[in-house]
Amino acid sequence: MDIERIHTPVMLERTLELLAPALEREGAVYVDATLGMGGHSRAVLERFPKAIAIGLDRDTDAIAIAKERLAAFGDRARFVHTVYDGIADAVRGEGFAEVDAILFDLGVSSLQLDRAERGFAYAKDAPLDMRMDSTRGRTAADVIAEYSEDDLRRIFRDYGEEKLAARYARAIVRARAESPITRSGRLVEVLHDATPAAVQRAGHPAKRVFQALRIEVNEELSVLERAMPAALDLVAVGGRIVVLSYQSLEDRLVKRVLAAASTSTAPAGLPMELPEHRPQFRLLVRGAELASESEQAENPRAKPVRLRAAERVRRPS
Repeated sequence: MDIERIHTPVMLERTLELLAPALEREGAVYVDATLGMGGHSRAVLERFPKAIAIGLDRDTDAIAIAKERLAAFGDRARFVHTVYDGIADAVRGEGFAEVDAILFDLGVSSLQLDRAERGFAYAKDAPLDMRMDSTRGRTAADVIAEYSEDDLRRIFRDYGEEKLAARYARAIVRARAESPITRSGRLVEVLHDATPAAVQRAGHPAKRVFQALRIEVNEELSVLERAMPAALDLVAVGGRIVVLSYQSLEDRLVKRVLAAASTSTAPAGLPMELPEHRPQFRLLVRGAELASESEQAENPRAKPVRLRAAERVRRPS
């Protein structure tokens, strides 16, 4: 892989614009909670020469690439192998009690999608792995082999928002009784055969099932549910957080957490808002921002992105 030709991250300039007021001071601390191959961190370290970046990732391959890409920045670039719900321990481990900026760029990374052997892409035949940290945990093949029909239906419905969840779960259970389903190509065949022709014309039948399996294998929603409050607690006054989500389940969770943090806690009818009831954050964008049409045209992975951002305005009570 030519590390100098790795793609530009989605909504990079908008992200830098939102984080800039928090990163221009001497010694500002930026946390890239989803480091990937280091594209955002590299841009931050170049744009803000007084800042320090702490990159977190559960994927050891991604960390190795990011370390190579960011080697020129010396000890301004730091790396922690952890899932992002470990953000508080990671920051404390680097010697900081609070930080100035945090970025979450959620979902599966380009590295994971582009390496067929990782099993994330339904368009490429590979072992059904889908672990973001390939050193631990159950694989997608384990889920397909071990989960009951009811549990498969549940994850396809809840994590994939798949209308044919019951049909697909039933087809998988029948197929695995004949022979194990261990490769993405075989799973795609099973799903294709179970999909009515009219539905096939509306999109690839495996898309939502693969999303659901990935979320289940990596516990993405439960991790995010723990990570968001932990991240907000770390942000210093005047600090900022930006979150890029690529599917509605993540975005709804992020929206809910940021809305609660930016809403007064004063009881209804209270004549005067006390300081302890004032919101700790203010939202920096109205609703969720989308990638521009030009960026979507240049990078198909930008099409589903939803950006949300907030700034801390007061310390926790």
